[in-house]
Amino acid sequence: MMIHLTDDAEADRLLSDNPLALLIGMLLDQQVAMEVAFAGPLKIQQRVGDIDANALATVDTDDFVAAFKQTPAVHRFPGSMAERVQSLCRELVAEWGGDASAIWTQDSPDGKTVLKRLKSLPGFGDQKAKIFLALLGKQYGFDGDGWREASAPYGEEGSLMSVADIVSPETLLQVREAKRAAKAAAKAAKK
Repeated sequence: MMIHLTDDAEADRLLSDNPLALLIGMLLDQQVAMEVAFAGPLKIQQRVGDIDANALATVDTDDFVAAFKQTPAVHRFPGSMAERVQSLCRELVAEWGGDASAIWTQDSPDGKTVLKRLKSLPGFGDQKAKIFLALLGKQYGFDGDGWREASAPYGEEGSLMSVADIVSPETLLQVREAKRAAKAAAKAAKK
């Protein structure tokens, strides 16, 4: 399985091979382009040395923020996002032995259980957790019972609503257009 969420083969390979990198990419996916968010883990790895929950949880906070601020910045809000990534890693160390994939593999969980586990993580609300669960099911090989229902509407087959549906440059454009249309419809509904 190869994830294709950035325009960078090395960044996509890291997302494909390292569950924590994928989880961090999802955490960073707010108020920046998806490609920027999911390229963030590679920047962190290049600047800090590793994408490992134990290492990132204990790195000096000021050094971590400085790594996020280097040009090009990891995120448009480097300070707060560095703090969120570090909080996420600390939670993974405390609750999951530092293994991000344990969230969706430990004790062979069903979709509903994985959703609950994701929602307990710092920075993962209902929508982000559902999108990440759909990404796990559609592209990362997770096949726990009920994952499509638990991640609805993002888990629906053939949907083009989120990062879970991006598998090519064409689907990236389709997802962007669907998001634009949804925002326009929401804005029109408010009037």
